[in-house]
Amino acid sequence: MNGKRPLGEFLQKRRSQVRPDDVGLPTYGERRRVPGLRREELALLAGVSSSYYTRLEQGHSSNASPEVLDAIARALDLDDADRLHLHDLAVAQRRPAKPRRVPPEHVGASVRQLVSALTDVPVVVLGRRCDVLAWNRTGHLLFAGHLDPESPDRPAERPNMAELVFCDGHTRDLYADWQQKARDVVGTLRLVAGRHPDDPKMASLVGHLLLKSHEFESLWADHRVRACPVAVYTMRHPLVGSIEVTQQTLQAESDQRIVMVTAAPGSASAHALALLSRAAHSLPAPHIPVPATGPAPR
Repeated sequence: MNGKRPLGEFLQKRRSQVRPDDVGLPTYGERRRVPGLRREELALLAGVSSSYYTRLEQGHSSNASPEVLDAIARALDLDDADRLHLHDLAVAQRRPAKPRRVPPEHVGASVRQLVSALTDVPVVVLGRRCDVLAWNRTGHLLFAGHLDPESPDRPAERPNMAELVFCDGHTRDLYADWQQKARDVVGTLRLVAGRHPDDPKMASLVGHLLLKSHEFESLWADHRVRACPVAVYTMRHPLVGSIEVTQQTLQAESDQRIVMVTAAPGSASAHALALLSRAAHSLPAPHIPVPATGPAPR
């Protein structure tokens, strides 16, 4: 995450995942020393010189134009999320690495109003680094009923959804297809990390997860990115059993995300969510953080 290597690592990894016959290149049965495409083959497909692409991948060139990046994205058959990530990494490479202090995140007034209005729908507000900034009663009970509902109010104690998915047994057991959830979490984290390469707290989170989880380490090394505005999961909740839910994510300011959970109307899962909502409303309501007045911390 130093602004230099991530671009080269991304290109090298994605190049290794493309087989020559996938893009119409002959192999003539030859034994290849590298998986996927060679640098010169990708350069040919992208319409750039082999020496220029090699410098770009090795971090020795920082002047790739948007047109060149789009040509490389087409050669690698990247989707929209991958292509935007590629551009973010290239922009970061042009800037000198300069970690900066990041002010604490808080929930804005409009987001607080939305969370307060959605009383029956499970809602969780996640910060840039997947910290839980707020949740309503049903959201807390669905995702982390074993945790203190007031913890998002205390910045030093906020749960982190990425850490919960990889390091918390309760959260891991919630997902019937945990691997899918894990891939989605890592893919989203990759996208945000590419946009904020100078965020030391993001680097600290990634480093922590790399040390704590071999599964995170493997997925992180794959360099896959995912936007995941809508995702369907089967959750195995200890109170209401198995439910199939749709998690819809709205983007808010400062890369915050509002995650709302629904189920098909009239389905058994919808009835289970309604039951969970009634159970949640019998518990004390968690508070939604109110931003402090005055100038932002420097």
